Amino acid sequence: MDTPTIASEWQTRVDLAACYRLCALYGWDDGIYTHISAAVPREPDHYLINAFGLRFDEVTASNLVKVDGAGNVVGAVPAPVNQPGFRLHAAVHKARPDAACVMHLHHPAGIAVGMQENGLLPLSPYALRFYGALAYHDYEGIAMTPDEQARLVHDLGARPAMLMRNHGSLTVGRTIAEAFVLMETLDRACDVQLRAQAAGVPLRQPPDVICAKTHDQLLGDGSPEGVLEWPSLLRRLDAVSPTYRT
Repeated sequence: MDTPTIASEWQTRVDLAACYRLCALYGWDDGIYTHISAAVPREPDHYLINAFGLRFDEVTASNLVKVDGAGNVVGAVPAPVNQPGFRLHAAVHKARPDAACVMHLHHPAGIAVGMQENGLLPLSPYALRFYGALAYHDYEGIAMTPDEQARLVHDLGARPAMLMRNHGSLTVGRTIAEAFVLMETLDRACDVQLRAQAAGVPLRQPPDVICAKTHDQLLGDGSPEGVLEWPSLLRRLDAVSPTYRT
């Protein structure tokens, strides 16, 4: 393996480990459950994911596991299936060539809004990032079958984020930073909506034309999101939990 390939994989490992640690810092983890995956640069159909059984705050760059598209651990003899949770990630990575990172979480705000019949409402700037661009997938149980994989990627389409009804949320990023920033925005959008609804008073929704205009403004020139935010997030993480880099 050439030096640039090794270097690019290591940088992906560091960023993915940081993503796990940030989720733990934000309280988005769910014990040893849920996963974040990243495509390995220059290695088609190879991905990095947490070893099943580790908490998010235990993930480091070096203990991330490399798997193939079927979830088999690369280099293991015999190659065991790493974890059933990768099925969701494998389906999205396969269907979305742009999916450098796939995040699936069980954070409470996302689950709560996903339970609501009307889902995420265009009530805040956070929510308007997803105006007309948020997918929904109905709950089908714990184990993801091949048939559900097909339905999930159909429901997701080309959108950057999804609320999985009664289950959790999912974001797809062209970079790890983008996937994280999208998830942070979605979490804030859901949290703001729940707080507003808890007040028990009528809520004011901007006109559709303003919602669409704001969404376009938030997208900017279409470049991957998170470029500006990621260095500051890493500085925050380095101050409290720098071992993710090991």
